[in-house]
Amino acid sequence: MRKDVRRYADAAAVVRALEPSYPIFCLRPDVIHDVARRFLEGFPGTVLYALKCNPHPLILRCLYEAGVRHFDTASLPEIAQIAETYEDATCYFMHPVKGRSVIKTARRVYGIRHYVVDHPDELEKILQETALADGDPGELVIVVRIITPPAEGTALHLSSKFGANPIEAAAILQQAQARGCATGIAFHVGSQCCYPEAFTTALKIVGEVVEMAGVKLSCLDVGGGFPVSYANVEAPPLEDFFETIRQGVAALNLGPDVEILCEPGRALVAEGCSLLTQVHLRKESQLYINDGIYGSLSELGMIGIEPPARLIRFDGEVSETQESFTINGPTCDSIDVLPCQFSLPDDVREGDWIEIDRMGAYSSSAASHFNGFYAETFIQVGDAPPELEVTFEPPETVIEETL
Repeated sequence: MRKDVRRYADAAAVVRALEPSYPIFCLRPDVIHDVARRFLEGFPGTVLYALKCNPHPLILRCLYEAGVRHFDTASLPEIAQIAETYEDATCYFMHPVKGRSVIKTARRVYGIRHYVVDHPDELEKILQETALADGDPGELVIVVRIITPPAEGTALHLSSKFGANPIEAAAILQQAQARGCATGIAFHVGSQCCYPEAFTTALKIVGEVVEMAGVKLSCLDVGGGFPVSYANVEAPPLEDFFETIRQGVAALNLGPDVEILCEPGRALVAEGCSLLTQVHLRKESQLYINDGIYGSLSELGMIGIEPPARLIRFDGEVSETQESFTINGPTCDSIDVLPCQFSLPDDVREGDWIEIDRMGAYSSSAASHFNGFYAETFIQVGDAPPELEVTFEPPETVIEETL
């Protein structure tokens, strides 16, 4: 069902019109469209959006309208959300560990063909349950996820939980082929990876596995990890990663029939949303705001990113002198404190608003309802992502737009 989404010139216009006491996500569709086009035109293969990053319907609509038709899904609800919304979309079941009933339903109800595994028992489980669902093994693509070494410059190493070593991976590929399945290889260099060379290293391991297994691949999934710039991180251009992957894949000589996949999440949507919060109390250099670690800002406590932030005030001048502030979330838990400080005007006070940028990824999707706090309002704005300076422009006329 289509719904009306209020549209404003920018976050300052939202403040002027609504004076919100609750957090608001400021969605920028044009930004998401631009990044999606960069991936679709620049990546040498098929682009899968990692749904876990942000499954909000408005985000998905932006990506779909930009041309994204393939999705990395990790659960039955994620598969159902895509399949029941976009008939021409394709889902890939990329979680290496799945329940039997989930596998059966994914195959029988939604016709899922691609399944990731990293252990022979998972392969056997998939073969058994898809057979029970009257699936033809020849239509299945078993994608074996391999371990890659910790990469310099990544915020989170993802091979500590999933992945087979090269010898194990080669054996699983051989077993899958022997059982009549098409085969593939997947890896993930790590979240927020700022070094393209990490893909070069991972692709060399892919070559070793292919040589040991002696099987013909149907697909190669280079995963996600494409980075975004934050206040404390300057990420290389996406095109540097695309070219590194292109060269690494070419060196493998896999043949023209092998489909190359990637699974960006953060890089597609992080810059497409900011989070508008309000200061509810100031205690010297501590600010208490209405969102925090248990809510939309949970990722800040996990991987050390520092998003840009700026103050918004419309009932007076703002100081040009900056000060570092500790940011406390709204819950009664003392853990609810951001691990980074925000540099803001030194006269920040109760009632001011703080716009936190780069909040489209792992924000609303990872938030809990702890203590009754939860940000769920999305409003569309038309400006580019904000910078660090303190600015306020008179708002344009409010436009009601149906997305």
